[in-house]
Amino acid sequence: MDKKFRIGLAAGAALLAGLGITQCRPAQDAALVTDSTTIETVKEGGNLVVLTLKGPTTYREADDGPMGYEVDMIKAFAKDLGVTPRFVAMEDIGALIAAIENGEGHVAAAGLTITDLRAARVSYGPAYKNVEESLVCHQDGPAPVDLDELTGVNLTVMKDSAYVETLKRLKTDHPQLKWKARAAGSAMPMLVSVAKGRIDCTVADSHIAEYARRLYPDLVIPMSLSTDKPLGWIYNSKLGGMDETLDSWFSQAHASGLLETLDERWFGHLDEFDYVEVLRFVERVEDRLPEYRTYFETAAADTAFDWHLLAAQAYQESHWDPQAVSPTGVRGIMMLTLPTARELGVEDRNDPAQSVDGGARYLQRLYDRLPDGVEGEDRTWFALAAYNIGMGHIYDARRLAERRGLDKNSWTDLETILPLLSKKQYYSTLRHGYARGYEPVRYVRKVRDYYNMLRANVPV
Repeated sequence: MDKKFRIGLAAGAALLAGLGITQCRPAQDAALVTDSTTIETVKEGGNLVVLTLKGPTTYREADDGPMGYEVDMIKAFAKDLGVTPRFVAMEDIGALIAAIENGEGHVAAAGLTITDLRAARVSYGPAYKNVEESLVCHQDGPAPVDLDELTGVNLTVMKDSAYVETLKRLKTDHPQLKWKARAAGSAMPMLVSVAKGRIDCTVADSHIAEYARRLYPDLVIPMSLSTDKPLGWIYNSKLGGMDETLDSWFSQAHASGLLETLDERWFGHLDEFDYVEVLRFVERVEDRLPEYRTYFETAAADTAFDWHLLAAQAYQESHWDPQAVSPTGVRGIMMLTLPTARELGVEDRNDPAQSVDGGARYLQRLYDRLPDGVEGEDRTWFALAAYNIGMGHIYDARRLAERRGLDKNSWTDLETILPLLSKKQYYSTLRHGYARGYEPVRYVRKVRDYYNMLRANVPV
């Protein structure tokens, strides 16, 4: 396989393969936009100009092109329209809104909160996700639990954001409330400043705040400043038919489960947070990973996986300890059994180079053995689960999923089925019998979590 498969926070590069993505600048593509008067002329032109903002889960560059949660949605939308998305990254929210008002884009997709003030200026498509606005502070600094305690805190938020609107509203009843506004493409620069002690607190959407805690485990979320608020795309209101097109597409995306699937792929792994575990991982990225990184890169070259994934799996297996050994006799950085090691030609399981190479080849074998119906990133989840529990139990879970009317090729469905393999009423009817089916579910979730943190912290 030529392309490395990207997962988790990198899922955008693999979700809808085969879509060509290019970058552009507003001046270069102004004609493309101003020449479009209806959704039909957009289709005829073949390009969808998308204004966006750079952020860890919104839009960022990778080897395989742009990636991000909103990028995935845009790709799917553009595919259905039969056009190619062309992304224009603006510097901040103010510039983005001004550009869409000036007709410099067909749509703007950047995790934009739907607010009354914005809706008076621009046109929004349907809501696709609800978020809370979270106050984020450092655990060793002020951590207000109510608005009165927030008074006097060094608070900096993103300029022109919905957070500013929220703070202005709250200031009506709390006139001592003060803050600074900083131009940025996302809340992440302020979150980094909090993590490094430069400011006391900031505000971020709840899913961004939880993401940031994976990178900076000393961040805490003492309170929310809002109830649920919807996110939506902004569209060029001069494009005839764009409103109906967006309404129809989002309705179908909701009904088909696409939006739920994307939300789970990008943010589902953020549900649980273990401060001690994340802190230990961050420390070992610095003091252990450099010694073994070359082994992961070399092993990844001949597989469908990038080295970050193999490193994340190895961390879940052994915490990057080449001398690790379990009570059942599996050992090494990839925790290979003796029979598997012999089959793979691994002579010394405690040799990290041999172990990583053998583990990567074994994961690739499992990946290749899966039925053709298991596609995309689901195929990687299945292979990881099989590495943990064995392929036989994966086939049993697929049979059970089919019996219960679920999609046997979907990891989302299979992870609800696997725990049933520990219940006699189910495993007694299956070929390979009892299994601790909750273990591969947890295993895959942990590998995803480590993978996402690696991708964010350690460059390619």
